[in-house]
Amino acid sequence: QPIWHDRLQFVVAPDHPLATLREVALNDVVAHPAVLPDPGTFTHRIVAGLFAERGLVPHLRMTTNYLETIKMLVSVGLAWSVLPERMIDHQIVALPLADVALSRELGSVTHGGRTLSRAAQAFVALLQAQAEMEAP
Repeated sequence: QPIWHDRLQFVVAPDHPLATLREVALNDVVAHPAVLPDPGTFTHRIVAGLFAERGLVPHLRMTTNYLETIKMLVSVGLAWSVLPERMIDHQIVALPLADVALSRELGSVTHGGRTLSRAAQAFVALLQAQAEMEAP
């Protein structure tokens, strides 16, 4: 059941060479090393698919399952990455890629033959209410 539309952004450290450009293309990004979520993640597949569509191969410096670790590595200038828009703060900046719009749908998965407990129903309702409050 879809709950949250999560926009993804290409991000770099504020002092990264790409951070000062008015327009950035994927060809510019691919010239620099990347830190991405692990290959088994949906976000990694989205990013890899985007580059593959354009015949580009990003240079992966490393992968990890921890988004806060990725953010920290980006913030110190180790590499660029793709992170949820809501994680962007003064430590990292979004790149102005005009021809790229990435997002993912986040939701809940339940067993079709079972009823959710009242606590689980309340939790899903809370998530849905929060998502509606933060929707543009």
